Amino acid sequence: MTHDYKRNGTATLFAALNTANGEVYGLCQERHRHQEWLKFLRLLDQSMPPHLELHLIGDNYATHKHPKVQSWLMRHPRFHMHFTPTSASWLNMVERFFRDLTQNRLRRGVFRDLEELVMAIGTYIDRHNESPKPFIWTARASDILEKVKRARRSLNTRRSV
Repeated sequence: MTHDYKRNGTATLFAALNTANGEVYGLCQERHRHQEWLKFLRLLDQSMPPHLELHLIGDNYATHKHPKVQSWLMRHPRFHMHFTPTSASWLNMVERFFRDLTQNRLRRGVFRDLEELVMAIGTYIDRHNESPKPFIWTARASDILEKVKRARRSLNTRRSV
């Protein structure tokens, strides 16, 4: 950021990744409350063939667990919520898409207003979906688990000091 940087607003991107084919469904909203999350769930419900079971992976943000969201999910049993552990967002494959969006479109972008930002995000998603590819994990599970063990040991060593 430069000294004359001016923030022109922020947007929340709710996104779902079809892990089978790499297609992304997104909705930009001005806020990140349960009302906006429900709007996104309704969009997915309308966009997906009704016979499909939908497994959604989310973080432990309160928005995803709000009583009105829970009530909606009970009325829509094809939706199955799964939550990543705290500080483990890397387990959610849509985060890989967020990284690519940030690096390839947003990081050095200049957006004069919120509408321009939202349009850039929408265009990026549309272009991505023209030839989507599934994200393939290249790390072996054993390597990931070893890193987790090392991190735990390191954390426990720091706490005991």
